[in-house]
Amino acid sequence: MRRFALLLAAALLSAPVLASHCPADMAKIDQILKSDPPADPAVLEQVQKLRAEGEELHNSGDHAESEKVLAEALNLLQSSE
Repeated sequence: MRRFALLLAAALLSAPVLASHCPADMAKIDQILKSDPPADPAVLEQVQKLRAEGEELHNSGDHAESEKVLAEALNLLQSSE
């Protein structure tokens, strides 16, 4: 019983570490778009498209793919600076 309690406690404590960071990435993209949007309209359009796709994937539960798409959007924003 003691082992089970320790295993359960470890699982509960590690869950936040394994949580996706999609919302944080979306917020970061939104903040950059608001404060320092890319000058190139094509880059802006691509970032907005990827941001929307990332949110759709997140909402459907595909967090791994959402994180990839959102990372691509962030890379575009950072390379356009």
